[in-house]
Amino acid sequence: LNLTVAPPKVQVYTHYPGEFGQKNVLICHVSGFHPPDITIQLMKGEEELKNANQTDLAFKQDWHFHLTKSVFFTPERGEKYICKVTHGDKVQKFEWESSM
Repeated sequence: LNLTVAPPKVQVYTHYPGEFGQKNVLICHVSGFHPPDITIQLMKGEEELKNANQTDLAFKQDWHFHLTKSVFFTPERGEKYICKVTHGDKVQKFEWESSM
């Protein structure tokens, strides 16, 4: 079984349409990666959001993995909400683009 490193595809979105001051769920879906050694952090600026939930690691038949991490949050004006993904020695940040 010869598997090369596959970088994760990352989608950051919210459960409900984004509105400042309204409770919501920040979701980061990470898929298509290999090897399965990965860390996902949901951030408000430089601080990790607490009490996030993460699904169990799952994989498709081709051994590419996927998982989802989510956290309840209330969007605040002027704040950046980021999904920080560490896969191997590569760190990437994906910012939630609010539609507001």
